[in-house]
Amino acid sequence: MNTTPTLAWTEEGRPVTARWRSEAGVMPPRRVEVVDDTVTADEAYHLACGGTALLYRGDYQNARQLLQAMARRVDRPPHRPRRKPAAKGEAALASPADAFHKHRMAQAQRARILGMVLIPLDADYGIPLRRAPEVRDACTEAWGTPDATPSVASLREILGLIGAHEWRKKGVPIAPLAASIHPWYGVYSPVRGEYLQLIDQAPLPAKTLAFDIGTGTGVIAAVLARRGVQQVVGTERDARALACARENISRLGYDRAVKIVEADLFPEGKAPLIVCNPPWVPAKANAPIEHAIYDPDSQMLKGFLNGLAAHLSPGGEGWLILSDLAEHLGLRTRETLLSWIHGAGLVVLARHDVRPHHPKAGDANDPLHAARSAEVTSLWRLGVRPA
Repeated sequence: MNTTPTLAWTEEGRPVTARWRSEAGVMPPRRVEVVDDTVTADEAYHLACGGTALLYRGDYQNARQLLQAMARRVDRPPHRPRRKPAAKGEAALASPADAFHKHRMAQAQRARILGMVLIPLDADYGIPLRRAPEVRDACTEAWGTPDATPSVASLREILGLIGAHEWRKKGVPIAPLAASIHPWYGVYSPVRGEYLQLIDQAPLPAKTLAFDIGTGTGVIAAVLARRGVQQVVGTERDARALACARENISRLGYDRAVKIVEADLFPEGKAPLIVCNPPWVPAKANAPIEHAIYDPDSQMLKGFLNGLAAHLSPGGEGWLILSDLAEHLGLRTRETLLSWIHGAGLVVLARHDVRPHHPKAGDANDPLHAARSAEVTSLWRLGVRPA
């Protein structure tokens, strides 16, 4: 049975279908209206909010401008009537957790509305619109070799593919490596450099062997190899991340020191150093790329802690790289984290902290500014608790 999703619409009085592409797994819109350069931003915004997608047949650059105009309307603060100050005893201000969930809902709604501007693609990933860019390489990197089938995707996703392709080409400079890492589409880019600084400076318990759990782009494995660890085993279960990490390790010249293997958390055997940088926020991801940030019910974090003691060599250390953002958002307490560490038969040997350097930490207009401005990233050095 063919499970490839298709988009159906009516154009020039006849029914049309095409393959529907969505990396985020968004279902094809049920209502589609064909539009061109004459559609206004207000009309497009109204249709998108009502659940009608707009298949663009005009100029590509005009479609981009339309999307930007719609984004401004989505981001416009809603008009609210002035309210009297809360009387004593009335409900308090929203908690940090409530503010976080409201922010996530707004992000999902924004993505839904802006995802309603659709772009056609030829069977070879060409865009049959005036002034359209060349996107064949970007689409091939994300979707694989063209299958000779015309398709439709949201313009927002196409722009994401183009951006990811540019990052993959030029790379992300990594100070501890004195080189760049080249992230693939769908593999989280190591833009938070402060945690790599911690890994580069923490005292190594040994230089014989290390495991890098959930290696992603392979950046942590590469930093450990550059520090002189003789053998590093990086694990991943995502096929795209496995290929990305292997390419980065080869590009950096660490093929002999680093081995990337497919595994769910731990590889076979034990090591004197096991490093893990799990997703930092216990919440549901809205898109595949967000799995590197959001970890429902802290599943990966708990999996790492619960399996660490069994995979550490005697006297070895587990390095847990974790931000305390979840604590400031009210999604997890420090006491809960410490109880998980204790319950896994582990003890905290030391902790190294650093403040984040990313732009949102200083953006007072960010809805989560209070939490972000207080955030600290830590490298927890864990050992097996003596019996």
